Amino acid sequence: MSWFESFVLGLVQGLTEFLPISSSAHLRLTAAFAGWHDPGAAFTAISQIGTEAAVLIYFRKDIARIVSAWVRSLTDKGMRADHDAQMGWLVIVGSIPIGVLGITLKDQIEGPFRDLRLIATTLIVMGIVLGIADRLAARDEDGGKHRAVKERKTLKDLGIRDGLIYGFCQAMALIPGVSRSGATISGGLLMGYTRESAARYSFLLAIPAVLASGAYELKDVGEGHVSWGPTIFATVVAFFVGYAVIAWFMKFITTKSFMPFVYYRVALGILIFILVSTGALSPHAGESAG
Repeated sequence: MSWFESFVLGLVQGLTEFLPISSSAHLRLTAAFAGWHDPGAAFTAISQIGTEAAVLIYFRKDIARIVSAWVRSLTDKGMRADHDAQMGWLVIVGSIPIGVLGITLKDQIEGPFRDLRLIATTLIVMGIVLGIADRLAARDEDGGKHRAVKERKTLKDLGIRDGLIYGFCQAMALIPGVSRSGATISGGLLMGYTRESAARYSFLLAIPAVLASGAYELKDVGEGHVSWGPTIFATVVAFFVGYAVIAWFMKFITTKSFMPFVYYRVALGILIFILVSTGALSPHAGESAG
């Protein structure tokens, strides 16, 4: 991998990680469209550490408060009813599904799941799911001629059941094209949470999963065409771009609909199917050398 490739892929990672359009799919597609080798699951997982570092800084006050309350709750029974302490446990519980499935499906994640036809399918299907979830949220928030505005849940209403459902939604993002934020935000909206609450928990829930995945994949850097230098460079680029995107996105979702992302996902999925079906693009582009 050249330095230019790592810069472009780091830029793509930073731009797409927090948007509900799938960063792993866009890394795969960028390489395929440019005629580069597939960067692979290891590069994807490690570059995500950069964007996750942006989450740690952006939500530093929330994270510090949650970690502090959770640690104190281990010895102080009175703290166990504290919302922040409970959030610490809920993030742990919600991280279990992706941890178990990530290890179990490792071979599929690095192989069959990177087929461009599967990526196109997940882009379209999960785009439609996000659209339905967004419309339901808008209906509750706006009410209507014959409907009263319906109050949606916040993170204070989050319990073990919903935390696990969020966790399984996040685990779906092991398939490129699903989108970690897209799946968890869709799940949250369908369970009746506000847009801001669904997005906030989505980002907090991703922290242990992304950091653990990146650490696990460190051993594979240097194998094939991906080396340490470009990987670290891409991770740094992803951090700076990702921080800017997350700040914008958290403001965007308070007043805007997710529908632009829905249209984009569906259009991109259809384009991939057309290119593959006409032979303009191989569903395994770059894999043999990647």
